[in-house]
Amino acid sequence: MSAKDRTSLGTTRVEAYTDGVFAIAATLLVLDLTSDSFGTVASNAQLWTALATLWPNITSFVVSFALLSGMWVIHLRQFRDIRAVDGTLLWLNNARLLFVVLIPFTTALTSKYSDFVPGRVLLPLDFFFVALFGHLSWRWAAARSGHLMTPEAYARRAASSAGGISAVICAAIAVALSPWWGPWAFLAFSLNGILPRLLLGLFRGREQGRSEAGG
Repeated sequence: MSAKDRTSLGTTRVEAYTDGVFAIAATLLVLDLTSDSFGTVASNAQLWTALATLWPNITSFVVSFALLSGMWVIHLRQFRDIRAVDGTLLWLNNARLLFVVLIPFTTALTSKYSDFVPGRVLLPLDFFFVALFGHLSWRWAAARSGHLMTPEAYARRAASSAGGISAVICAAIAVALSPWWGPWAFLAFSLNGILPRLLLGLFRGREQGRSEAGG
């Protein structure tokens, strides 16, 4: 058994643990939607009015659930390409999960304290760190000639890297815009459709330039 094999583990338990944390965080988001603030409701009109007052909470819930689901999809794709984990990757993944479990709390802050800058900034900042540690996890797996990745995944590392960097950039833009835009700052993630292709073109242009220079 090689030294690499002795210091690495399979991915099954890491994937199960990570999936569980994502699922719990997504479930806890709904706790911010409560009827405790409705007071006495004596008619259909009063109930509709009370439900309408929940729109900031509902908006924050939908946005957070959608982005959290997107981050889980990224995790799913990463571990499709990762064949083993080591101590460094475990703790990078744990750092990502630290910010995942904070998402219900920062979502509640956004819906209740959106009039204040911290209430608008902390949720996008939370997602920024989820995206950042997710990308760092992938970068570590791809380091040392892809020491934790499958050969097929390492061969297409440029495309995967572009997707991860794009998510981090979109999250950073959302953080920068959030003091003024509030939840609308998450529209920055709409750039995630075109930005990976632009970054991939940039990476390939650099590789071609290096190969030409080396030739």
